Amino acid sequence: MTDVAEASRASRLRSVLEARHSAWSAPLLLWLASRAFSTLLLGTLFALATANGWPFASYRRDPSFFSFSGSWDASFYRTIAEHGYPATIPVDEAGHVLPNAWAFLPVFPWVARAVEPLVGGSFWVAGVLVATAAGAGACVVLYRLIRAVRDDRAARWATALFAFGPTGFLLQVAYAESLFLLLVLGALLALVRRRYWVVAPLGVVAAFTKPGVLALAVALAVHLVVRWVQDGPRFRWRDRVVVVVSGLLVAAAGLAWPVLASGVTGRPDAYLDTELSWWVGFVGRQHFVPLTPWFTMAGTWLGPAGIVLVVAVLAGAVWFWGRRSVRALGVDVWSFTAAYALYLVAVFLPQQSLPRLLMPTAPLLGSGVFVGSRRRAVTWLVVGMCLQPVAVVLLWFLGYP
Repeated sequence: MTDVAEASRASRLRSVLEARHSAWSAPLLLWLASRAFSTLLLGTLFALATANGWPFASYRRDPSFFSFSGSWDASFYRTIAEHGYPATIPVDEAGHVLPNAWAFLPVFPWVARAVEPLVGGSFWVAGVLVATAAGAGACVVLYRLIRAVRDDRAARWATALFAFGPTGFLLQVAYAESLFLLLVLGALLALVRRRYWVVAPLGVVAAFTKPGVLALAVALAVHLVVRWVQDGPRFRWRDRVVVVVSGLLVAAAGLAWPVLASGVTGRPDAYLDTELSWWVGFVGRQHFVPLTPWFTMAGTWLGPAGIVLVVAVLAGAVWFWGRRSVRALGVDVWSFTAAYALYLVAVFLPQQSLPRLLMPTAPLLGSGVFVGSRRRAVTWLVVGMCLQPVAVVLLWFLGYP
């Protein structure tokens, strides 16, 4: 009897060790393979551009693959890392605010700056290394998140679709995306596992990495209500307090940056006016009204047909989040992704950055819509891998993502 018990314990121990090993090895192998794929795409385009003398956004007196991987918005992160934020908002002759560093949050450039001395003082190398390492972490966290709400198979396919998808190359360029994903998905995983004390610190740091963390505060509020109703007395008061405090801290952090920008510059709408300065090329100068940017963009470019298109897109989104396979991911994932999508509709002007900004909805890739069967998952994987070189050319070489 003792031998049987010992054998059973040994078997359980092996199962636990194998599960823990898989939780690291599977996503990291997928990340490694995806980095080989994305690096090949970026490297090929860089080599062609260099050989043919094609201009590209990162062209400098010493162009390199790392500076090419630090194109577009990465230059603002470099400015923040080396010079900080301007004390005075730059304006044109008419007094209109110009694009400036206040549109970008400080965590990524600060981390890159801390790494710079280790890589010869180059922000471009440091930024790429930080983003790539964070991308590996984001793949691990996404894998564990999907495994927690579904199973190993869904987790593997969802991670593959995420890493090899159209925007997969952004997991290694000098943008804040991968670091934000690591933090916010880590906070969501902690919420799913009910490790409430972990949510707040990750969420607060994420709030100063990229905008959008208010969706996490919404997920915390929904989680609180659902657990309170479903678990009743089993939902301990200590946990209730931690969830409430975490939600308030994350919400406060998510709203803090405009206040800080105003305090430093002395301009009340410093952050908002800075963000609106990027809208000028698309819709002219606008006053910000929540929930109207998509309609403004569509109406400007497509007229009444554009308004109809936006309504159709929003109706499709409601239908999508109402699907049983999406709701099967659990209330935490469902509420976070839905709240994040609503945030984009409320404040973002849809243009070429939209695919990048949709990356925090990656947990949806674990739903049956994408991985319900092997054939479906393989189809989505092939589509994503075919679209990534298109995205590299259109979004990274010809325009900014």
